Amino acid sequence: MTTADILKQHFGYNSFRPGQEELIDSILNGRDCLGVMPTGAGKSLCFQVPALLLPGITLVISPLISLMKDQVNALTQSGVKAAFLNSSLTERQYYMAIENAKRGAYKIIYIAPERLESSDFLGFALHSDISMLTVDEAHCISHWGQDFRPSYLNIAQFVAKLPNRPVISAFTATATRQVRDDIVAHLGLSNPQILVSGFDRKNLFFRIEQPSRKKAALLSFLREKKGRSGIVYCATRKAVEDVCDFLNENGYITSRYHAGLSDSERHHNQEDFLHDKIQIMVATNAFGMGIDKSNVNFVVHYHMPKNIESYYQEAGRAGRDGEPADCLLLYNRQDIRTQLFLIESEERDEHIKELDRKRLKEMALYSQSYTCLRGYILNYFGETARENCGNCSNCLSAFEEIDITIEAQKILSCVIKSGERYGIVTIIDTLRGSKSEKILRFGLQNLSTYNISALSEKALRDVVNFLVTNKYLYVTNEKFPILKRGARYAEILQKDASIKMKTAKQPQATEEKPLQSVNAQLFTTLKNLRAEIAREQKVPAYVIFPDSALVDMCRILPQTDEDFLKVSGVGEVKLQRFGQRFMAEIAGHPQDVCQPDIVFDL
Repeated sequence: MTTADILKQHFGYNSFRPGQEELIDSILNGRDCLGVMPTGAGKSLCFQVPALLLPGITLVISPLISLMKDQVNALTQSGVKAAFLNSSLTERQYYMAIENAKRGAYKIIYIAPERLESSDFLGFALHSDISMLTVDEAHCISHWGQDFRPSYLNIAQFVAKLPNRPVISAFTATATRQVRDDIVAHLGLSNPQILVSGFDRKNLFFRIEQPSRKKAALLSFLREKKGRSGIVYCATRKAVEDVCDFLNENGYITSRYHAGLSDSERHHNQEDFLHDKIQIMVATNAFGMGIDKSNVNFVVHYHMPKNIESYYQEAGRAGRDGEPADCLLLYNRQDIRTQLFLIESEERDEHIKELDRKRLKEMALYSQSYTCLRGYILNYFGETARENCGNCSNCLSAFEEIDITIEAQKILSCVIKSGERYGIVTIIDTLRGSKSEKILRFGLQNLSTYNISALSEKALRDVVNFLVTNKYLYVTNEKFPILKRGARYAEILQKDASIKMKTAKQPQATEEKPLQSVNAQLFTTLKNLRAEIAREQKVPAYVIFPDSALVDMCRILPQTDEDFLKVSGVGEVKLQRFGQRFMAEIAGHPQDVCQPDIVFDL
């Protein structure tokens, strides 16, 4: 059986996505690999397909209980024998799963990294044929990564104890070059095939707003999302409770998720979201990592997150089905202070905190940028991006180019004359002639740069951010950041200096997207059938079929097995399990051309 056969039979796809086949072939040839692929690019298939062709067991290390359950449910529905071993199992269930594994009942076993050192699991592993060890969320092994997990450092020790070294594959959605180097070193990857398939999620629309009233802005956004599923991320538990209550009061079916809730409530709320019993989940970043819910149409960050890696990973939970989806960030300056407080309150060594502050600085610059938002993210991860992506709020805004040479010289002069000892707020206050206690206490009113700028505080801050982003100025990563000269500061001082900056004028109308309409009544009927089967199987509805497959059924109207296999996401296993029930519903449904349509984004 070939990889293409496995792909179609078990997963229902006719062809691989970019990068998948290259990594799969590498694994099947016994070569270690590292795949950096954006959310929704199909990382899981890169290890699930070869796992079914390799002779022994594949162990998948993941830090996420919810991900393991979802992945195993999906694999089981696709006819793959799989299991997970984590703290959600009772002691009896855990040892029963170990015994089944010893008898060869599973091809793929998901396991939490903490379990690798347990004597019972190690005893099983030492006497089993392990063909591949896969490390999911591999950025967790790096101090430079946004979700460092000390337990990941035990993986290499576990591999060293095995009688025969398996091929090692590692996958992550977000990793800078420094993080990638760490993954290779800490896992001991041998001459690995490294594939960075690109970080661009073309179906995601990125939008940043700086509203004076965030709740009003959130409601305005949600009015466009009637009936759509989405996530609203907040920085604190208190904010989660507040926003969740607010949305429920305004008629939205909403639930909450944060670490202050009991395990049972978190599990219940998560299941309601996965099974589409609620429309919106309001949560801290404790929610969502590894949640394989395909029909999330939007992600709102009610507060700015702590770094670009976290932001892109969280925003990437929208549009996993490949359909257009929205990622909205509601930003204000208080968000920076909130995240700094959270960084300083964590019990981590000063080196890690300094890295966190550096990443927060990049996130703040992104949040205040007038450049292409997609390009900013891609450049951060080391990719070259177009100047205008045409699919973010900045690129769909009208800009004018203004000369900021004089203001840049004033700002730089103030930084130098104040001894490069103060932060952005103090420099701006000095330039604007503030009479604050701090300005007077340090004698900054005596500088020649005191009160020499007529710009507003926001306009000055925009110029400073531009100068920092373009390396004319530099902000330190200390607990109290200081503004200093950057690598390009001398260019501002040149006699013929000309520094120009783009600034937004007004939004342009969004270009209309191509739409596809299908019979609304038939789509609803198929959704109800899917929900019925999901209840029978005790799995989320999208595990049976994603919405895109139901749309395809409404379009193709399959009447034979051959027709049904043409539906995206339908393989031989799902044809046998569900084909007749869905085709019976379609055959019994009147195909009246006067039926009202439901419209979907392509």
